[in-house]
Amino acid sequence: MEQRDKWATKLGLILAMAGNAIGLGNFWRFPYQLASNGGGAFMIPYLFALFFLGIPVMWIEWTIGRYGGKYGHGTLGPMFYLMSRESLKPKSALWFGVLGGLLGFSVSSLLSSYYYQIIGWSAAYTWYSLTGAYFGQDTYKFFVGYISNTSAVLFFWALTMVLLGIAVGQGVSKGIERWVKVMMPALYVFAIILVVRALTLGSPVKPEWSAIGGLSYIWTPNFSALSKNFFKIALAAAGQIFFTLSLGMGIIHNYASYLGPEDDVALSGLATVSLNEFAEVILGGSLAIPIAFAYLGPEKAIKSGVGLAYMSLPNVFMHMPAGRIFGAFWFLLLWFAGFTSAIATYNYLVAMLEEDVHIDRKKGTWMVFVWLFILGLPIALDKTLLVLTDMDMWVGSYFLVLLGFFDIVVGLWLFKPDNFWEELHKGAFINVPGWFKPIMLYIAPIYMLILLAGNTWNYAKGGVFTLSQAYMQDLVKNQALVSTTIGYAKHAVTVARGMIFIVIIIGAIEAYLAIKKKYGEELEKNEVIIKL
Repeated sequence: MEQRDKWATKLGLILAMAGNAIGLGNFWRFPYQLASNGGGAFMIPYLFALFFLGIPVMWIEWTIGRYGGKYGHGTLGPMFYLMSRESLKPKSALWFGVLGGLLGFSVSSLLSSYYYQIIGWSAAYTWYSLTGAYFGQDTYKFFVGYISNTSAVLFFWALTMVLLGIAVGQGVSKGIERWVKVMMPALYVFAIILVVRALTLGSPVKPEWSAIGGLSYIWTPNFSALSKNFFKIALAAAGQIFFTLSLGMGIIHNYASYLGPEDDVALSGLATVSLNEFAEVILGGSLAIPIAFAYLGPEKAIKSGVGLAYMSLPNVFMHMPAGRIFGAFWFLLLWFAGFTSAIATYNYLVAMLEEDVHIDRKKGTWMVFVWLFILGLPIALDKTLLVLTDMDMWVGSYFLVLLGFFDIVVGLWLFKPDNFWEELHKGAFINVPGWFKPIMLYIAPIYMLILLAGNTWNYAKGGVFTLSQAYMQDLVKNQALVSTTIGYAKHAVTVARGMIFIVIIIGAIEAYLAIKKKYGEELEKNEVIIKL
C-alpha cells in the first residue's frame, strides 16, 4: 500500500468536504438557476433530486474514493478500473477506467476554467466594496463595465489562481485543511448576519418591490411553468444538486481517497450534504433573489442571469450603515467559499500528475496553473459571457449527471451491490437504512437516464447541437451580458465546444496510459479478479 497524505483531524475533513461543497454554487449559481427556471417551479425537482440523487450519490462517491485511496489512487480512472474488475476482465474494466478518467479530468479542468473566473469577480468586488467604487451607481451597468475591463478581470483571476497554487502546493493536511478551518466558520457567521440584515431592508425604489416577494417567488410551487419545460428545469435542478454538492466532478472521490480504510464515510457524507443545503437553501436562497426583487424589481431580477449575485447584493451595501465594510467582508467570504471549492478541483489535477505521472507536487501545482490559465483565457476575454454560459450548460449540468450515472454503474453494479454495502459501512458511525439500497441501485440511475435522454432530445429539438439560427437568436437576446451579434454568438459557442472536445481527448489518453502503466501485467493476463 502506498503512503499518501492524510487528513490530520476529523474536523478538518468535514470542513474541507463542506468547503468543497459550499461555494459559489450556493450563493452565485443557485440564485440565478432559481431565477431563470421559474423559482417555485425549480424547487420542486430540486428537492426531489436532493433526496433521490444527492444523498445516495454522495455516499457512493465517498465510498469509491476511500476504496481507491487504499491502493494509492486519488483520481477516477484507476478507481473505476479497480472496482470494475470485480465483475469484468481487466481489458474490459480498462475502458470503464478510461471513461471515468476522461470525465473526471474534463469536469475538473473545464469547470475550473470558468469557476475560477467567478471567484475572481468576488476578489474584485471585495476591493470595489472597500473603495466604494459601485456606490451610487447602477450596479447592473457597473458589473457590465467590470466584465468589459479585461485588465481588471485578468488581474483578479490570476491573483486567485496564484493563491490556489500556494494552498494546494502545501499538501492536504498542511495546506488545504489549514485554509478551510479558518474560512468555513467565518463564512457561516457573516452569511447569517447578512441574511438578517437583507430581509429587514425595504425597497428604496418602489414599495411593491419587496424581499418577501422574492421569497414568495422561490417557495410558491409553480406547476404550470414546470410542465411547460419539465426536462429543462428538471435537468437544471439535478445539475444544481450535483454542482452544489460537488458530485459528478471526481473531487469528492479525491478528498475521500485521503481517508484511512476504516474511516467513516456514512455519517460524514450525510453531514456534508446537510451543511451544504443549509448554506444554499436557507442562506443563499434568502440573499440574492429577495434582494434583487427589492432593488432591481421582479423583471430584472429574473433576467439577471449569471451576474445576479454581483448586480443585486451591492445594492444592499449601498443602503446599510458601514456598507463598505459589510460589502467587503461579504465578497471576501464569498471568495472564501469559492476558494475552498476551487482547491478541490485544483488538487484533483495535481493528484493526477503526482500519482499517474510521478511529478513532484510543487512542480505539478504550477504545471496545473499553466494548464488552467490557458483554458481560462477565452472565458476571461469574452465580454458577453457566452463562452461561460455554454460551458456551464454542458459541464455544470449535463456532464455532472453523466458522471454520477457511471458512479452507480461502476460503484454498485460492477463492484457488486453487496460489496458496496459492506464497503459503505466499514467504520461507519451510522447505519444507512436498507431502503436506500434500491434507491441507489434502481431509482437514481433510472432518474438520471430519463433526465439525460429528455434533455438530449430538447437539445436536438432546440438546435443546441446544430447551432441553429433560432438557438443563436435566443443566446443573443436572453443570454448575452452585452449586446452582440449572431455571428459572435456562434463564434463563442464554437470556442466552448472546441475546448470541451480537446480536453475530453486529453483526459481519455491520460487515463488509458496511467492504467496501462500501473496494471499492465494483469491486463496482459486478462483474468477476472474475484477478490483484491
